[in-house]
Amino acid sequence: MASTAGGHARICLGCWDQMKMPIPIRGPLAIPFRAFGITRSKMNPNICTICERSFRRIKGKQHITATATILFADIRGYTHLSDRIDPAVLGEIVSTFQDQCAQSIWAHDGIVNKQMGDGLMAIFNFPIRIERHAAAAIGAAIDIQRRCAEVLERLGSSSGELPDKAIGVGVGIHSGEVEIGEFSSFRSDFTAIGGTVNLTSRLESQAAAGEILVSAEVAAAAPDLVGDAVSRSFTLKGIDQPVSAYALRTHA
Repeated sequence: MASTAGGHARICLGCWDQMKMPIPIRGPLAIPFRAFGITRSKMNPNICTICERSFRRIKGKQHITATATILFADIRGYTHLSDRIDPAVLGEIVSTFQDQCAQSIWAHDGIVNKQMGDGLMAIFNFPIRIERHAAAAIGAAIDIQRRCAEVLERLGSSSGELPDKAIGVGVGIHSGEVEIGEFSSFRSDFTAIGGTVNLTSRLESQAAAGEILVSAEVAAAAPDLVGDAVSRSFTLKGIDQPVSAYALRTHA
């Protein structure tokens, strides 16, 4: 079954892609499943809680090696903001950021794997399989920048409480092998770990407000979306060799 690219699937795309099991998540056929606690996942509304919480049952092992694209994003200047504005306004900014990011990621069949206050981590190509997962992540990042720039600017203007320093979002994207599975004895939901995840996080930390930093691997997989972006070299904490990345900007 082809993925819906952000549409409303009637069956769980993750269960279908990973097990060829048509688990209903919308419509009348989904009602009996809800009685057993099988509902749409918070990671992506087109997958179900079986995908989210039953990794070992689905894959038959605690974790697997897979190829995926990882995306990290967070609010630039968050510490500056938190020291200067009302906590209620700050909370609205963070909620808006998380909501807009999630909508962008879901529209490209990614999952919001972790939310960390003013930041998040997304996975593309698991459990929903995406042929061009690097391109999907770039598309999601572009949407994140456009959505957040518009909505956060409007929120700041209406509040009248934000400092002159602009609110912005930094994004980092990298593709490679990751270990996906359950890595905790008291949590059953899956995540991804490994060098690919670490490098993505480090790249994101270098992205300026309104900027998307994509690794050379991502750029090679989606050259049509990188365009004329210039490669820059970064020395990243915990990474022995300099890392080349391409900086994309979607707004001034």
